[in-house]
Amino acid sequence: MKLPCAAPLFSWLVLAAVFLTGCTTSPTTDPATATALDAILAGQHRVREHRARDPYRHPKETLQFFGIRQDMTVVEVWPGAGWYTEIIAPLLRDRGQLYVALLDPASGEYAKNTVETYRSKLQLRPDLYGKVVTTTLAAPPAKNEIAPPGSADLVLTFRNLHNWMMFGWERDALAAMHAALKPGGVLGVVAHRGDPTIPQDPKAASGYVREDYAIGMIEAAGFRLVERSEINANPKDTKNYEQGVWALPPNFADGDEARYKQIGESDRFTLKFVKVAQP
Repeated sequence: MKLPCAAPLFSWLVLAAVFLTGCTTSPTTDPATATALDAILAGQHRVREHRARDPYRHPKETLQFFGIRQDMTVVEVWPGAGWYTEIIAPLLRDRGQLYVALLDPASGEYAKNTVETYRSKLQLRPDLYGKVVTTTLAAPPAKNEIAPPGSADLVLTFRNLHNWMMFGWERDALAAMHAALKPGGVLGVVAHRGDPTIPQDPKAASGYVREDYAIGMIEAAGFRLVERSEINANPKDTKNYEQGVWALPPNFADGDEARYKQIGESDRFTLKFVKVAQP
């Protein structure tokens, strides 16, 4: 048992607080974890381009908001190039456990290349990433066990909701995360925030998802929203670009880098949920 939140009594108290008040607070990041995050963020193992994005992605503040601790079992879903893995894996290396749910390499050339690059990254630094366990989050009807059922204290996903909506299997993705979490475990979600005055495109073709839409979708999967943060907000993001969110850094899909650098990366909501019921 790695955390107090694994204890049945604590889990029931979390659930009671959620149902009675509609709000709870996950375990706060302890001072030792905060200090470790500072050292990791300054580490030379991080890709230079990744470190340059810290002012937009606020990794320390975001992970602290989600309540990460060094002795947790954590699942990171669809890590891309491993931006957050560079931070979370060293943090959990000695006392915790990180599972990483990858794209299905059989689903296409992009997924295959992304997974191969990510696995190579892990293999190059076994001192940092040797304990990482990789799984797969694939399209239905695949059986998606992204971590042993009921084992995770925390599941994290960064800027992926629009992908699952685009593919039409957001319910299956959320169900896999729900199954991995302990009762009362935390789901942390960061996503590109859509314009609340515009109806939500169910396929999220622009990459943007309305915050209210996301909350309803995630709560329907057996979670309860307990806290939200503006850590990753950007009021300069007008969200009306021809190339969608990919016009902004770091993609610059419209080609006008000077213009979009003035805006910065996308406006994002940061939401914390707890597992409270079967989906």
